[in-house]
Amino acid sequence: MTGIFFSSTMGTTEAVAADIAKQLGVADADVHNVADTPAGEVQKYDLLVLGSSTWGAGELQDDWYDFLDALKRKALSGKRVALFGCGDAGIYSDTFCDAMAEIRDGLASTGCTFVGGFDAEEYPGCGSRLCQDGEAIGWAVDDSASDAENQMRMELWIAAIG
Repeated sequence: MTGIFFSSTMGTTEAVAADIAKQLGVADADVHNVADTPAGEVQKYDLLVLGSSTWGAGELQDDWYDFLDALKRKALSGKRVALFGCGDAGIYSDTFCDAMAEIRDGLASTGCTFVGGFDAEEYPGCGSRLCQDGEAIGWAVDDSASDAENQMRMELWIAAIG
C-alpha cells in the first residue's frame, strides 16, 4: 500500500502529489499534507512517497521540520521511501531540490530503503545534493524545464519506484 506525504506553501507540491497519486492509482485518503498528519500515519504503508519544495538556501518547506523530527523516531525497517520535490534548477542550481536530500539524510538511520533514484544526467549541470554519485535521488520537478522534460522524468521515477 502506498502513502503520499507532502507539504506545500504555494500549492505546487500539493498539485504534484495529486498527479503522482493519479499516476500510481493512490486513493485521495492516502495522500497526506504533513501540516495536519501525525507521523505515525506512515506505519500503515509499505511505500512512502515523500515530497517537499525547497526554500531559502536548500531548506525544507516549513511544515516538514516537525513531521521529519517525529518520523526520525519511527522504525521504518521494511518500508520503501521514494522522494520528490519542486524547485528551479535554472535559478537555484546549487541548492536545486535539496529538501529531498534533507529528508533522505534525516531518515537514513531509520532502516528504510530508498527507491526511485535514476541517472543524474537527466538533470544537466546539477550541482546540488539532489545528484550524487551519478544518480538523482528522486524526481525533481524543475520550474525551468519544459512540461515534456518533467513528464519524462516522472515516468523514469515511477518506473524506478515500481
